[in-house]
Amino acid sequence: MNELHITFYQQDIIWGDAEANRQKVKKMLANTVVSASGADIFVVPETFTTGFGDHMAALAEEQEGPTLQWARRMAAQYDMLFVGTWIVKEDGKVYNRLHWVYPDGTFGTYDKGHTFRVSGEADVITRGTEKAVFEYKGWRIKPAVCYDLRFPKWLRNSELRSPNSELDYDLLLICANWPGSRHEAWTTLLKARAIENLCYVLGCNRSGIDGVGGKYTGNSALVDYKGFSVAEAEHGANQTVTATLDKERLNTFRQHWPFYLDFD
Repeated sequence: MNELHITFYQQDIIWGDAEANRQKVKKMLANTVVSASGADIFVVPETFTTGFGDHMAALAEEQEGPTLQWARRMAAQYDMLFVGTWIVKEDGKVYNRLHWVYPDGTFGTYDKGHTFRVSGEADVITRGTEKAVFEYKGWRIKPAVCYDLRFPKWLRNSELRSPNSELDYDLLLICANWPGSRHEAWTTLLKARAIENLCYVLGCNRSGIDGVGGKYTGNSALVDYKGFSVAEAEHGANQTVTATLDKERLNTFRQHWPFYLDFD
């Protein structure tokens, strides 16, 4: 599949109310995905059911909890891949876990690899140790969460030893709660990760004001392999954006400019 249609929701998250947030996303899905003739992938921000803060661990769900069951229904109803993070408790530990949920109800997960010590997240959320890449409709996709964006070695693309000299992934997908006070770093790092990894990068961030007064401007964006914007959400808005990724153009660029052959 050469084209991939992706919709991302720059959500103003309701603080600590998982059911209200699920209903909010459900309404947005009904209003946008259907009217846009469908999307292959729908993405929501980090901790989209609770917001990001000290209250997260107390609101953690079991892996087979209500949000996963809800995400399965949404993925099946709209025949799309649903992607987002929520807090999961498992074996006595708590994780900031990104999920990708297929229309058939199966799913994969990635646990946030870099928990944010400045906010105290590292004190209550267990750090993930495994990287991930999954495939959907012919696209190789690497998931990451918020603070991971600052660590290029963790997100490094690499050459697959194959006849076509392919790379590990085509799309880096980042769910975040990145504060507006550091939005310039956010937008700069999205472009940097795209350029250095010869891939598309989607950064889906939240908007609004959280329960402790933190302000989020969103600045959600889809960036191409040259660092140019493909699509952007309006600064500070609660809105969805739909865009199309082109695999043929990506492959052509990689063939003409095979910088990956000289990766360190």
